[in-house]
Amino acid sequence: MERRPSRKAVKDVLLCGEIIEEYSDDKPYPSALFFGWLGLEPLHVVVALDHVSGWSFIITAYNPDLDCFESDYKTRRRT
Repeated sequence: MERRPSRKAVKDVLLCGEIIEEYSDDKPYPSALFFGWLGLEPLHVVVALDHVSGWSFIITAYNPDLDCFESDYKTRRRT
């Protein structure tokens, strides 16, 4: 069974978390990587925003992996 964050957890990260990366050149809409905590677990949410309509599109939500991120879960590891 696949583990997924709840809708509430994703919403909480978008409302109370912080933007740790911005992708202004993404198409069709610019997007951003948000970081927050789901209890004691870190959570990343990528969301795109259509500035014209005001709609937000959740692209993905996942628990970041220490193979890819530093221990702060915000800084990407350099390969």
